[in-house]
Amino acid sequence: MTAPAPIPLPRPLAMTVDRLWPLCLAIADARRNGATLSAAAPGLRRCAETGWQLDGARDAAAQALFELFKPLLDRPADGPAWVIGQLGQSLDGCVATRSGDSCFVNGAENIVHLHRLRALSDAVLVGGATVVADDPQLTTRRVAGPSPVRVLLDPALRLAGRVSSARLFTDGQAATLWLCDARWRLEAMALVGPQRVLAVPGLLGADGQPQLALALAALKARGLPVVFVEGGGITVSRFLVQGCLDRLHIAVAPVLIGDGRPGLSFAGPARLADCPRPPCRVFAMGPDQLWDLDLAASRLA
Repeated sequence: MTAPAPIPLPRPLAMTVDRLWPLCLAIADARRNGATLSAAAPGLRRCAETGWQLDGARDAAAQALFELFKPLLDRPADGPAWVIGQLGQSLDGCVATRSGDSCFVNGAENIVHLHRLRALSDAVLVGGATVVADDPQLTTRRVAGPSPVRVLLDPALRLAGRVSSARLFTDGQAATLWLCDARWRLEAMALVGPQRVLAVPGLLGADGQPQLALALAALKARGLPVVFVEGGGITVSRFLVQGCLDRLHIAVAPVLIGDGRPGLSFAGPARLADCPRPPCRVFAMGPDQLWDLDLAASRLA
């Protein structure tokens, strides 16, 4: 009698973006709660030396998504503050036209990327110029996942006359903090309430510049150690110059703006040989190209 043919076992499902994204959210949630997540699902494992790793079959989109967010996912619950910045710009380095129109420099894929960064971060921070120009919501409307605490960096309350109408303070979609110098604590509290004010002694330096290391320390003490600096160009540039960015994403769109508003803007070295060349990776996002710069590795080099 002929032996029956063996019944093939079902092959494990390949990891896809739809399967991977909830696992990324679970990792971020465990970090926020100080929990240990040794394994989130088949196909994903954690190594003491190399952090989270994908095992088994996965499609190219899931692999790219995991590689892009792995530096953020690997942040330990008890680690120091960790900061990622993002700018969307044209080929010629502009984030908006000369009139301030920036809707939208990048395509839909990069907007989804922004919302994913928000969902994985504890706080999303913007400067006052971004609130004036865009009146942003800074929520996770395009993806599954929690909206982060929204932080307005405004050391001297330059937006005192605008907060009553800004969506950050009126839409009720997520918690919001007004990050200011302690000298303006009482004025800020009178405008938005004490629970929405994070007043930091010495935040505004004698040179008129915000002391961003103090801001990050205050956010970490508030339970917000992973910070996403979403804009604008001036704010991201200040974090870069003060050595407060661990990672920088620059999404470059195939568009030429001309005499528009620049993205990064700072006094660089006189010699090209002295300009930083941080380790980087490039990811395709529809027609855009996303540059992922490892600034923490550059500082340690």
